[in-house]
Parts: sequence; structure tokens; C-alpha cells
Amino acid sequence: MTKRRVVIGFLGTSLDAGKHNRWERWRPTVAVCQHEDMVVDRIEIIHDNHAETLAQRITADIAQVSPETEARCHVMNLKNPWDFGEVYAAMHDFARAYPFDTDNEEYLVNITTGTHVAQICWFLLIEAHYIPAQMLQLTPPRRWQDGGPGKYDIIDINLARYDHIATRFKAEQVEGSSFLKSGIATRNAAFNRMIDRIEQVAIRSRAPLLLTGPTGAGKSQLAQRIYALKKARHQVRGDFVEVNCATLRGDGAMSTLFGHAKGAFTGALQDRAGLLRKADGGILFLDEIGELGIDEQAMILRAIEEKRFLPMGADKEVASDFQLIAGTNRDLSQDVQKGKFREDLLARLNLWTFELPGLADRREDIEPNLDFELRNFAVRENELITFNREARARYLAFATSPEASWNANFRDLGASVTRMATFAPSGRITEDVVIEEIACLKRSWSRAGANDGQALLATLLGEEVLQAIDLFDQIQLASVIRVCREHSSLSAAGRTLFAASRVQKASANDADRLRKYLARFGLDWQAVSRA
Repeated sequence: MTKRRVVIGFLGTSLDAGKHNRWERWRPTVAVCQHEDMVVDRIEIIHDNHAETLAQRITADIAQVSPETEARCHVMNLKNPWDFGEVYAAMHDFARAYPFDTDNEEYLVNITTGTHVAQICWFLLIEAHYIPAQMLQLTPPRRWQDGGPGKYDIIDINLARYDHIATRFKAEQVEGSSFLKSGIATRNAAFNRMIDRIEQVAIRSRAPLLLTGPTGAGKSQLAQRIYALKKARHQVRGDFVEVNCATLRGDGAMSTLFGHAKGAFTGALQDRAGLLRKADGGILFLDEIGELGIDEQAMILRAIEEKRFLPMGADKEVASDFQLIAGTNRDLSQDVQKGKFREDLLARLNLWTFELPGLADRREDIEPNLDFELRNFAVRENELITFNREARARYLAFATSPEASWNANFRDLGASVTRMATFAPSGRITEDVVIEEIACLKRSWSRAGANDGQALLATLLGEEVLQAIDLFDQIQLASVIRVCREHSSLSAAGRTLFAASRVQKASANDADRLRKYLARFGLDWQAVSRA
């Protein structure tokens, strides 16, 4: 079924009036209905009371040149047609009240007539989908006095339909996401999808962002890249201000963040602006926001929502318009349940939450990040260091294997590259250097693993139960639990844990062996897999 074509537009009080003999002049509202290849079934003409006579004349002329076109008039009185707020409000009301029927009708908005303000408002209303239409642009004939219809162009706001524009937008998006990744050609599909979403949010929103993930996953670096991206797009004018909330304690936290007035406390010899005011017009990055005290959290919430706060000891509020990016390696929802974090602040931060995976969950990205760290070393130390082929292959084989835990994530990788580059003879990292570095990483992770294992068991069993278990059993149980957490089922974990002994058995029930082992400590698969 062919849809009816409907044109909506303002009456052009100058152009549509014509001069002298109106039939010898180009009049855009009439010309809309004169194109043989574009039949208009209905035209909606918007005008004010002062143009009532002209509207009636145009309606009659349309009936003469295009009898099949129904012309309707709508009165829209504006005190100031150049006042953007007034014009947009009036046009928005018109759009909300209009009975659009997209199943049976297609709509064109004539942007040829009306003030420039009205043309801008048409675009905004269409782009925001208040009006389901395309734009219609009319062009007069070369000789206006000929009275011909001229030409027309239909413009689709959906820019994705314009191949060359869509290609350009895609290139800009790729450029933006690559910028956020510091130019690292990452290969992890989930991480790349997340970066694409962060790029869209960073450009289109000023709402707070919450970056979660383990220590060393790159939250601080990503926050800095988000700022640099917005700065390049002229979306921020102020500074990037980074605060590690774990270093803030007591009155010093209040003073550091919100500033203080002279005499606010002993030693306050002069006014202090505070970091929130320093971030005015820019971005404030609160790393480890879960470490903030409840009072500081309340003031941060108010500063986010109202852009105002009261410095310590001051009797007058100050303003600061900043965008907040928060980082944490903790589960803030659990802190809310324990009363350590404000629920309303978490709700404000939760609009845009992105969880950065650890390096162990992005093993395919270790190689490009290895090259990135080598480039960083070259810039920092002004010395180009490379691997020989065998050394690189050996290091990557270990780095991407399950044996490499990468406890501190990219901090571990950066430190590892620095050590190897420093000891590289003649600027080449050899196998001997790699072998020594692998041993160093294993020792480091072994020491950290012992401490992490006790913390893990304390969470699962409780401190009292843990103290009753021998250290030998603690170490073994912690290792078993880590393997369990790496697998999706009890059977899969059992096959890994009993890989050697199961070969010697005619029939092996690995799941049952693992179930019985866990039961010795009052644990089951459900409890362990949630750990």
C-alpha cells in the first residue's frame, strides 16, 4: 500500500506573498504542490493570526494548482519568532499534539520557510524523533519571475543512510576508541566492545562514570584518556584532577577535597580552594572512591547534583561544574549493605558503570601491550629495546599461559618489561633475561598467592574456622578453590585437579573426589564457585 505524503511547514510571509502578480513569482509553499514527480496528499501550513488572509489565499492557490492536495492551516502565535526558547516550546507542543500515523502516512518538513530559529528547531525535533519525518529543501528556479516550481531535495536525518558520511563517522569512532586504548591494537572482543561504549558515553554524556576492576587494570589511565578525548572535542575547558581517596583521612580529606576558610581549624592560616574547585570545567577522577568517609560521600553527592558545596569553616557556598569519574576495585553494593557506602551516591554513579577486566582475562591482549610497554620504555629512557625471536616467543608462551596469574595486572607487566629492558645486553632481550624474569614473576606471585589464599579462605570459612586448619591444608585448599573458580563445573575442575592420577584409574569420578574433598572443610561447589 502506498503511503500518503504529508508536508508540514511555516507560511513564508514574504516569499509566499509574492510581489505584484503572484503567479509570476516563486512561492515555496505553493511550489511544494507543483512538482509532478512528488504528489502531496496533504499540506499543513503553520502561521500566526496576522497572516490569516495570506494563508487563505495560499490555500486557494494550492487548490487551483493541485486539486488532489488537502491544505490545512494551524495558528501558532509567537511574541518573538527569534526567541529560541519560545519557538522551540511552541513547535514542540505542536509536534506532541499532532496525530502522526506512520503506518499510513510519510512526512516531510519544509525547512525552506520560517526563520532560521524555526529551521533549527525543526532539525532538533526530527533528530530527537518527536517528528517522524524527513526534511524538504526547496530551491527556486533560476528566473524567479518565471513562477516555476524550482527544485527540491529530501534530506534524511538518519546519516547512516549516507554511505560516505557513515564511513566517516565509523572512522571517527574507531579513531576515538583507539585513542582511549592508547593506540594499542587490543584483540579481546569483550574489551573492545566496552571501549566502544565508553567512547560513545564520553562524547555524548556529562553524567558520572564509574570504572570498576582489580588494582592495576588501567582505571586511572583510562580516565586520563577519557579526559584527553573530551578535551580534543572541546567538551571540557578545565583540568584533569586525580585524587586517590585511600590517602585521604579525617579533616584532611574534607580540606583537600572541598577546601577550607582561613581559621577553619588549627593550622588553617589561609583560604584553600580544594580539588573540587580546581576541577571546575574539567574532570575530577576519584580513584578508590569506596575509601571515602560517609560525610565526604554526602558532600560529593551534593556537589555532583547541585554543582555547589560548602568549604570547611566557610559561611558561603562555592560553585564548581565538573564531570566525575570514579574508580574502585571493591564491590560498592556490598559496602552499601554494610553501611560503608551511601546507597544514593552509588545510584548516582551507577548510570554508567564499566568493569575493566584484569590482564589474566585478556591474555590475547598481552602481546600488543608488551609492545606498548616497550615503546613507553623507549620514550622514558631514550633507549630502544627489542626482543630476539626466541626470547619473545618464550616470554609470550609463559605470559599467556594459566601459570601466569598477573596479580597486579598491567603494573606487573610494566614492571616486568622495565626489568628485562634494564638488563638487556646491547639493547636486546635474550632468553637468559626472559628465564630470569619468569622466575622473578613466579616468586612474586607465589608470595602474594599465599597471602591472597588466606584472605580467600577467611571469607569462605571465617577467621575462627581458618585458625583451626593447618597451614599445609590452608595452602592446598586455597589452590583447589582457585582452580574451581577457573572452571564452569565441578567435573571440569576435577579433571584438572586429578589429571595425573585419573590416567592410572580404569574409571575416574573426578567430580565425586572433588566434592568429598571440599566437604571435609564444610564447603560445596556452590559456595566455592561464588567465591
